[in-house]
Amino acid sequence: MYLIVGLGNPGKQYENTRHNVGFDAVDLLVDEYRVPSSGKQHKAMYGKGVIAGQKVILAKPLTYMNLSGESVRALVDYYKIDPEEELIVIYDDISLEPGKIRIRKKGSAGGHNGIKNIIAQLGTQNFQRIKVGVGEKPKGWDLADYVLGHFSKEDRGLVDDALKRVAGAVELMVQGEVDQAMNQFN
Repeated sequence: MYLIVGLGNPGKQYENTRHNVGFDAVDLLVDEYRVPSSGKQHKAMYGKGVIAGQKVILAKPLTYMNLSGESVRALVDYYKIDPEEELIVIYDDISLEPGKIRIRKKGSAGGHNGIKNIIAQLGTQNFQRIKVGVGEKPKGWDLADYVLGHFSKEDRGLVDDALKRVAGAVELMVQGEVDQAMNQFN
């Protein structure tokens, strides 16, 4: 079974912001694969379903971004997930242009507070991830203001296209084809 977690912040005011592309990705996967909601538990909204023949849990932590690891830890423990093999985290990356995605088998937090907290909670940085580009913050902007801001119409279109590619990458990754996903989508 795979645990696929999209990072973001709960609440209407954060919908469709740069920091919530992980939530957007999970929403797309829920729709695409008709994954029913299982409700709220483990500090997350989640659902169980099947993608590419593999059982999956799709989750959106309700802890707010900086404490995402609390929810991920609770889900990993409850469902006995091996984070190094069966966890995929989807989140925003300001070092990638809007519309780009980057798949990694492991890595550092790269300054992303949600990932920092997941690494701290799990005690490892060896978990798969899909980064979705949201663009670099303009000079003089506060980082929090930028990531909590909304996309331009053009950038939103690029990100929506990227999220469709995220779904294709997830299909390969849950089949154990991470290298192929990296070759095809990075």
